Amino acid sequence: MTATLDRAATSAPADAPRRLGTALAMLLAPWGFLVANACYAWATRNGGSDETGAETLALTAAHPALLQASTIAALLGCLLIIPATLGAIGFTRDRANRLGLLGGSLMIGGYVAYFGAVMRGFVDLAMAERGGPTGDYAAVLDAASESAIPWLLLFVVGNILGTLLLGIALLRARTVPAWAAVAICGWPVLHVTGLIAGTEWFEVAGAALQAVGFTALALRLARSS
Repeated sequence: MTATLDRAATSAPADAPRRLGTALAMLLAPWGFLVANACYAWATRNGGSDETGAETLALTAAHPALLQASTIAALLGCLLIIPATLGAIGFTRDRANRLGLLGGSLMIGGYVAYFGAVMRGFVDLAMAERGGPTGDYAAVLDAASESAIPWLLLFVVGNILGTLLLGIALLRARTVPAWAAVAICGWPVLHVTGLIAGTEWFEVAGAALQAVGFTALALRLARSS
């Protein structure tokens, strides 16, 4: 009995910083994606895209500062979303453990893959800044994109399906406000809507909803510590 109490007493102080760190990751991670999507939306407000290597180089040359900010913000979001997702899984442990674990695992795998994809943004920036054989640069970027298709598909599954499943698990678990779980589910729904509509602003709105949802989770976790 004494040993049990001693273990509890010594583990509690260490547990509080861990929870606060996780809460901070929950608070900050979605805002990285919000900034990234907002920068890209503003860069493409008058047209342009990154669907091909040539289009990517043209867009990067026209808006280097915005795309650099988008790249950095997305990378930070990818790093922070991992502890944030682990914290969110913890809220599903009692009533929706399997669904939460499945959705969260897909999210983590997807964003690890996305981190690698986003890193290519620095190559785009370097090529656009240096100038030179644009056709050759574009061909290299297209070839790299084709090789990365399996990992991009992993990101799509984790980003869309994983986030949706985690949001549903949070809704079923009833450990956080229902509106927070619905807000997190809003990200994949609006992301797909934006892809269909052909405008990035739906993704910006979805990222904002996800940020609000994760903020609610962060506050709940911080208060429990």
